[in-house]
Amino acid sequence: MGQDVQAKVYSRRDHSRHREAVQRCLDALARMLEEGSFVEEEWRTGLEIELNLVDGNLDPAMNNADVLAHIDDMRFQTELGRFNIEVNIEPRRIDGQSLAQLESALRKNLNRARDRAGDVGSDICMIGILPTLPRPEHGFSWFSENARYRMLDQAVMSARREDIALDIPGPERLQMTNDTVAVEAACTSVQLHLQVRPASFPRYWNAAQVLAGPQLAVGANSPYLFGHRLMAETRTELFLQATDTRPPELRNQGVRPLVPFGDRWINSIFDLFEENVRYYPALLPEVSDEDPLAVLDAGGTPQLSELRMHNGTIWRWNRPIYDVSDGQPHLRVENRVLPSGPTVVDVIANAAFFYGAAVEMVADERPVWSRMSFEAARQNFHEAAREGAAARLYWPGAGQVDWDELVLRVLLPLAHRGLERLGVAADVIDKYLGIIEARAKLKVNGASWQVAATEAFEERGMDRPTALREMLREYMRHMNANEPVHTWPVP
Repeated sequence: MGQDVQAKVYSRRDHSRHREAVQRCLDALARMLEEGSFVEEEWRTGLEIELNLVDGNLDPAMNNADVLAHIDDMRFQTELGRFNIEVNIEPRRIDGQSLAQLESALRKNLNRARDRAGDVGSDICMIGILPTLPRPEHGFSWFSENARYRMLDQAVMSARREDIALDIPGPERLQMTNDTVAVEAACTSVQLHLQVRPASFPRYWNAAQVLAGPQLAVGANSPYLFGHRLMAETRTELFLQATDTRPPELRNQGVRPLVPFGDRWINSIFDLFEENVRYYPALLPEVSDEDPLAVLDAGGTPQLSELRMHNGTIWRWNRPIYDVSDGQPHLRVENRVLPSGPTVVDVIANAAFFYGAAVEMVADERPVWSRMSFEAARQNFHEAAREGAAARLYWPGAGQVDWDELVLRVLLPLAHRGLERLGVAADVIDKYLGIIEARAKLKVNGASWQVAATEAFEERGMDRPTALREMLREYMRHMNANEPVHTWPVP
């Protein structure tokens, strides 16, 4: 969940200094955009996947520190929950065989990590929400040993002044309270990065917002939480509610959440960072010694650490990223819509679908967002999160259509042309988009398989906890075989 910080208590002066510092960062960013200071290379991708740890009984294994020590690889990092870790795959350009190479690298890294985790009695599971996860105990028993997480918790809970209240809809509505943000650790996601030019950033972000609903319809994988069957992608609502600093009175006033979908199409990346500074008080008001405007005056590249730290505590589904690599600044779209799993090949297929469709949308002289309201994109996102494989989505010129029809008739051809534009090899395009096509034709995704498998076990007389455990056992068997989810039989 972002940069590390040292444990401390922030003073009123810290908050005031941070507000001044982050405004100077914003001024520096505006100047850099105006002066054309950024790397112009496009279409480099990075990938992050959040993972669950399980023990021999498929319960959460609360030992990520031991697992990470045994993996001993900087590509694997800690996450909020003691049963979470994250793997980061090195950036690469999207072309030729690069997506297939990405799949191979990810499988190699995960297989090695599974072997090392096994040394301490754990295994690794890629799934949006671990279905065997029990309700958290009071206090900090779920939290990883990292000061950042407890400080974030303290900031959120202090702003709320009351316990976290969850009310998640679905066939088996869940209502509960918790005294920390620990329940957010149940959410594990895939984060797709795409490096773009400053001038094209707003078009890519707008395209990513359009695609958020279809992405969830294609890739939902989080139907169960604490034994309740809820939304197809429960993770989206859980993440929103578990990190919500707003008591009901502020929600009623329209105060923005920390997990926003957004409010409008944008014209510049500056729009998003300006919203961050204008509307969101800092949760972690860390202040560096850097004067970013002085760095620019001296011909250097500022880190903009206050702006980046602040941005890291606002969990947009498509997040703007300012970063510095080898002394050169660049911009990325970080797509955070998709859940983890079900398999490595499914993850790469989801990535190919997103990258191809986004690139081709951006190339359109009359892009789809010019013919579609932002509210329609938001409603598509929420509809797909609720309904998954049963979702109906809005599309300009077609109205409300079944998601599979939209994917097969519009978005897959778009993604195919986009991947060709990127120079991706024909056999690679056919492999990964063929997986998306098969899911659409069968109207299945990870969430629909989880529900069907669990119901099949329940029909044999198992209670819900036993059925979920057996479903997860089958899930992990297919996951480790890297079989695309549309090929999984219902047990």
